[in-house]
Amino acid sequence: YKLPQLNEVEQFIKEHKHLPGIPAEAEVREKGVSFGNISSKLLQKIEELTLYVIDIKKENEALKTQLSDLEAQLGEVKN
Repeated sequence: YKLPQLNEVEQFIKEHKHLPGIPAEAEVREKGVSFGNISSKLLQKIEELTLYVIDIKKENEALKTQLSDLEAQLGEVKN
């Protein structure tokens, strides 16, 4: 499925006060929820979080490599 950008998720939460695809507390209190349905939605959110963490780890590794390269270049300039 399409993983939404984190800034889109943030904006949705600011506007609606809950995660996209997850019912608001008021709706749950009023209508209730199916255990199977909410479990499926929560599993999807866990998968999304895992994908976000993987992306952040990749970005972090790239930044570490870039920093090491810059430090090596800086060391060469000093010598």
